[in-house]
Order: sequence, then structure tokens, then C-alpha cells
Amino acid sequence: MALQERFRDRFDAGRALAGELSGDLAGRPDVLVLALPRGGAPVASEVARALGAPLDVFVVRKLGVPGQEELAMGAIASGGVRVENPSVIRMLGIQREDIDRVAADELKELRRRERDYRGNRPPLEVRGRTVVLVDDGLATGASMAAAAAALRRLGPAKLIVAVPVAAPETCDHFRRLVDQIICARTPEAFGAVGLWYEDFTQTSDDEVRELLRQNQESRAAVA
Repeated sequence: MALQERFRDRFDAGRALAGELSGDLAGRPDVLVLALPRGGAPVASEVARALGAPLDVFVVRKLGVPGQEELAMGAIASGGVRVENPSVIRMLGIQREDIDRVAADELKELRRRERDYRGNRPPLEVRGRTVVLVDDGLATGASMAAAAAALRRLGPAKLIVAVPVAAPETCDHFRRLVDQIICARTPEAFGAVGLWYEDFTQTSDDEVRELLRQNQESRAAVA
């Protein structure tokens, strides 16, 4: 892997991704950029800056099978949306009360994170808007797929998933899930998302809050 093929950091990746998006979307009042926190926030902040669009977070929590928490039986997301995986639920004979219990626990954590990132500010309205859903990369794409399914239920006019780098097969898979998928780079020897960044330091909650604040202030300044 040649050094020049890697992004310096998530901000660099966001600027590269913005170049793939800005032609049709820049300056449009209906466009909203949503980040999957935490790693998607720095990428999305650069996309939102280039498009002149508002930035918000879209929090997703996996619903893990009791005793096999790594296996997802569904997910919950911002906006009170719950998505279930019927095949896993049927195959394992999971009872409704178990699903509800796990969902209630994860909802508490989701709300805590939303309050932590957003404070008392309500989430931005999704219905009828062109939504660009951003993360720092796609390997299996499981979290993004759950986010996209949940976001669909909130009624966006158009749903675009945008990432700086993705496994080619994952990028292709999303063509069937969303209105548009933008993968700036799809290296054949993908490996893992972090391999395509020189600096893949974990994004902190404080950084997510600061990026949202900066977006709000920059938009208020030009309003």
C-alpha cells in the first residue's frame, strides 16, 4: 500500500469525500449531513462545511442476542426507530420480552449519547430532506445498514450514504439499500478501515460535541 493512497486523518478524508459530493448538493437548502458517531463526525464535518449544510449525529445501537451479544437481532437509532432482524429472531426462538428488554437498555444508552452530543437541542428534521449519511469507512457495513434502514423510516426524500473508503463488495451491496452510495475509494486489498488512514486515533465525545457546535456557529454567522 503506497503511502500516498492513505488519508492523513479523518478531516483529510472528509475533504476528499466532499469533492465527490459538492457538485450536485452544495448550497441546497434541503440537504442535511448526518454523522455516525464517533468516527464519522470529523469526516461529516468537512462534508457539511463544503456543502454549506447543517450537521447532526445519527446514533445507532445494536440489539445483541442475549448471551451472544456480538450477534445482532436488530438495532435502534435516533428518532425512536427500531429495526429487527426477523431471520435471527425466528432461528433462535427469541422471545418478544427479551427483545424489548434489550431494546430498553440500549435506548437508555442511545439517549445518554444523544444528550451528551447534542445537549438540549432537538434532532434536526429529516422528513422530506436529502440526507447524506457519513461514516469514516465501510468494512462489513453492518452499522451503516442498520442506520440506513432506521433513517428510511423517518421519511427522507433521498438517502445518500457517503464514505471515504469501503470494501468494494460492501459498496456494491449498498446500491440496493439506499438511493445513492458514494465510496471515494474502493481498494481491492481492503483489509480494514483503519489501514487507509495514517492517523486513525479514536474520536472523543468532546470532539463530536465541538464539531456540532462549530457547524451551528458557522451557519448562524451566515444566516
